[in-house]
Amino acid sequence: MPVSADAFRDALRHFPAGVTVLTLRSGDTVHGLTVSAFVSVSPDPPLVAVMVDHRHRAHALLEQPETAFAVNILAEDQRELSERFARARDEDRFAAGRWTTAATGAPVLEDALAWLDCSIFSRHPAGSHSLYIGQVEASGVPRPGGRPLVYWNRDYRRLDPASE
Repeated sequence: MPVSADAFRDALRHFPAGVTVLTLRSGDTVHGLTVSAFVSVSPDPPLVAVMVDHRHRAHALLEQPETAFAVNILAEDQRELSERFARARDEDRFAAGRWTTAATGAPVLEDALAWLDCSIFSRHPAGSHSLYIGQVEASGVPRPGGRPLVYWNRDYRRLDPASE
């Protein structure tokens, strides 16, 4: 018998994760959400994966054939933007930040630590979430010397430069 959802979450809160804002374009609709379930998959071809809850509005949009997405990797000073995309109403999410587009038309944060602009390579249902594998069509590193925003033990963290 598998562990309970609460026990599962309690164990995973001890694993640090980078913080991203996943933005997408589906036809004329633009949407975004904060995501820490992001991973590199393959350098050749360049593939990444994100996981999105079936209950989230983004899930229905990502199921549309023409949808593209961008993964915007946040810097340590972008906590407010992460919180905005986690909690704000849809129409207010893009009111902060400087946004542009790259190859796919998905919104790209101009001053992200880094960004990856993706077409959808494949979709895979997985329990309460779906796994979306994106083929990276364009990328950028606007802040090459920056530090990432990290989420660990139910709070945002910063890397400690003194420990290096």
